[in-house]
Amino acid sequence: MMTTPLFVQTWLEARTRFSNLLPTLSEADLPRKLTGTRNSAGFLIRHIADVEFLFTKNVFGDDTCKVIAKTVIAQHDTGEWINRQELLDYQEAAFRALKAIIEKQSEADWQQTVSAREFGTKTKAEALGRIISHTAYHAGQLALILKYGTPARITPEETSISIP
Repeated sequence: MMTTPLFVQTWLEARTRFSNLLPTLSEADLPRKLTGTRNSAGFLIRHIADVEFLFTKNVFGDDTCKVIAKTVIAQHDTGEWINRQELLDYQEAAFRALKAIIEKQSEADWQQTVSAREFGTKTKAEALGRIISHTAYHAGQLALILKYGTPARITPEETSISIP
């Protein structure tokens, strides 16, 4: 068997740590966070998809991929990732884009090097390991948030009304 189909199988299996969490996700789960942490469930879903799109474009060279990686730009949760269907659609698009470009890689492509500020210079094969571990890492965080996270709380400052 050639390398590319094996890598696709490996990536798909590893990604189930993330994708298996999504079907039971409710809109009420999206703003949940672990006590003392900054990022919500919704942020993590968006972040995983943002990084998959970045890999599609910057690592695997899909010039047709247009991405504005809002979570990477903001570097923290801004509270805007609370629409379940939008998040699920966005992550599905990222998944499909990355899968399609991985499937196009030739045997020789896997040995080509790519450079990124986030991880230095690696072969495409090594970079695939990076996206696998990135998704699994954040999927673990997401699982913990869904199990132990607290619902979003409105602070007194958010509920106060100032009367001029």
